[in-house]
Amino acid sequence: MMRNDRASAMLGMVVEHDAPGASRVSMTVRDDMLNGFAITHGGLVFTLADTAFAIACNEDERVTVAGGADITFLKSTTAGQTLTATAERRARSGRTGLYDIRVTDETGDLVAEVRGRSITTDRRPPAPVPTTGSETSASPVAEPVEATPPANNTERDDALRTTEVSR
Repeated sequence: MMRNDRASAMLGMVVEHDAPGASRVSMTVRDDMLNGFAITHGGLVFTLADTAFAIACNEDERVTVAGGADITFLKSTTAGQTLTATAERRARSGRTGLYDIRVTDETGDLVAEVRGRSITTDRRPPAPVPTTGSETSASPVAEPVEATPPANNTERDDALRTTEVSR
């Protein structure tokens, strides 16, 4: 599954641990992953957790997908920090599963918690992409894509200063 996951590859995710019902995936936050408040975009924190969740719940030849998930954000992070998502199966019965995913920063502080619900389908995974044999368990899923910075940050900065956010 991960050899074909271009989204996780683009974000530079590294699979550190992969076992039935458990996984650990890390990602270094880049400048292009920040939102308008210069903190890590919550959608990317969730994407990291979702990738760890997907690895943990796909433990056999059947395709298992997310049936739903809830996230609680507990701490903000910024560029240069490394986030790690650790997923653990809590229960699996029939075609459904329940997983807890913890996202921490490089100091071990809790950044977010996710509760994921999985559904096992009748689909079979696509044919694997041929490998070169040089992959290791702690290597990126693919080379990360470098983003080009915006040409004019002044316009964005001015807009942020004048935008009112309702509370």
